[in-house]
Amino acid sequence: MRILFSGLAALGLVMAVTAAQAEPIKIKFSHVVADSTPKGQAALEFKKLVEQRLPGKVVVEVYPNSQLYGDSKEMEALLLGDVQIIAPSLSKFSKFTKKLQVFDLPFLFDDIHAIDRFQKSKTGQALLTSMESKGYTGLGYWHNGMKQLSANKALRVPEDAKGLKFRIQPSDVLEAQFKALGANPQKMAFAEVYQALQTGTVDGQENTWSNIYSQKFYEAQKYITETNHGVIDYMVVTNTKFWKGLPADIRTVLAKSMDEATAYGNKLAYDINEGDKKKIMASGKSEIITLTKQQQAAWRKAMAPVYKQFEPDVGQDLINAALASNKAS
Repeated sequence: MRILFSGLAALGLVMAVTAAQAEPIKIKFSHVVADSTPKGQAALEFKKLVEQRLPGKVVVEVYPNSQLYGDSKEMEALLLGDVQIIAPSLSKFSKFTKKLQVFDLPFLFDDIHAIDRFQKSKTGQALLTSMESKGYTGLGYWHNGMKQLSANKALRVPEDAKGLKFRIQPSDVLEAQFKALGANPQKMAFAEVYQALQTGTVDGQENTWSNIYSQKFYEAQKYITETNHGVIDYMVVTNTKFWKGLPADIRTVLAKSMDEATAYGNKLAYDINEGDKKKIMASGKSEIITLTKQQQAAWRKAMAPVYKQFEPDVGQDLINAALASNKAS
């Protein structure tokens, strides 16, 4: 009887282990923007590729529009293991490494193609693993696009921004950028921006065409100035311990799928931004201001002091590498 009981117990243990092994790995991918944005589309592409290649082994759940966490909480949630992948704006990482502040420097990159070249370079790729000691592993860079300025006042020259309150991401560089204009930067979560614009808590904001359209910011702003003064891109990050603890074969497929989703999303980014710009123009709700070369030069000059302020943290070598990407190889 004792032998029979021991045999049944052993069999139960084997069945329990087998059942546990059969449970798919669940990856919660949380982000703060709409499915229709470049980030939203890339996240859905990643889910599709992973579940096609690892059926029954990995399930990817995508949560857009701050459904799980706003952008002020998602970094902590990742470290706690409440989510497995997030894709914050590059501006969110300055507390973990000052090097990534390079992406916030105004007028550093001529266009999205220069940014792409820099991110694919040896220097850019090295930044992906620069926060592993803090528990974050970068899996790739996702484009959103170049930033434009919006406000309920026409912004044609830097002096027009003086005294206005602008919503910014939590970035010391962006804070310094607006202070250089004589404006008042206000750090605020992305999900709160539309209401803040509606109620006049802030006068304006900076964002890409796709975010301005998908979040309906253009409905609350009379003017959008096409400055292309900076970039909003994302680093897709995972919990280092989670990533390194995955079976090697699973991790290889996830990395390959992430690379392909990155290429897919980045290709979409330019087209989506241009399309959303046209939709805003067609709506007639916000006037788009195109700057002359002289006006553009004035904005560059006004923001130039920011470089000197942050050069010690970022490093002149990193700034030079970024500037070099403006020349196609």
